Amino acid sequence: MQITRCTSVAELNELSSEYIINDLNSRPKSLFCTATGNSPTGIYRLLADKKDLIDPNGLSLLKLDEWYNLPMDHPASCEYYLQQYMILPLGIADENYTGFNAMAKDPGAECKRINDFIAAKGPIDICVLGIGLNGHIGFNEPADFLQPHAHLTVLSETSLNHNMIKSSGVDMKYGLTLGVADILQSKKIILPVFGKNKKDIMDRLFEGKISSQLPASVLWLHRDVTVFYCENDS
Repeated sequence: MQITRCTSVAELNELSSEYIINDLNSRPKSLFCTATGNSPTGIYRLLADKKDLIDPNGLSLLKLDEWYNLPMDHPASCEYYLQQYMILPLGIADENYTGFNAMAKDPGAECKRINDFIAAKGPIDICVLGIGLNGHIGFNEPADFLQPHAHLTVLSETSLNHNMIKSSGVDMKYGLTLGVADILQSKKIILPVFGKNKKDIMDRLFEGKISSQLPASVLWLHRDVTVFYCENDS
């Protein structure tokens, strides 16, 4: 795990966006797995600003996770977020985007669809993650054991208090997410993190102890993880 400490969020966003662009341009086609939430938003905005440096024709996006049973056009959905910050600004064609359908009637079949996609089109070339206050990555929540592949998960209280859905008015219990094996099979992983509220969980992560109670700690098992970390909020 390579840890790059940044003095500001602006520096974190700049370094992260440069890293992503350089990686995408290092191969003619890339499968890019994208997290949502506050942490990568500034990075995605910079990618949109620098879109002339990215070839959208060779780029495929894969959505990391989704709130189950939240309408796809809801402003709090991961789908809405990615449409706003990545898909539309970068001009990603429908056929080059794959993500969980939050309203799938059969979540097991939906997870199989995503698993089949990764088996056929993977592994992921570059994966952008976020870390929750409880150490989750995607919706892989702290637990006695972790799931390897795409699955329906019971959301933790921490996740249910996330700003994206806390005021959504939708009764949420579950999430759809890639599993830890899907993530660890990525060729490269970046983890952008900032803010004083993340200091405690990052201190735990940097201890280097691997535990299913701290899902992000499995990243220590990967050979090419770069953490861009800023302790400040701005």
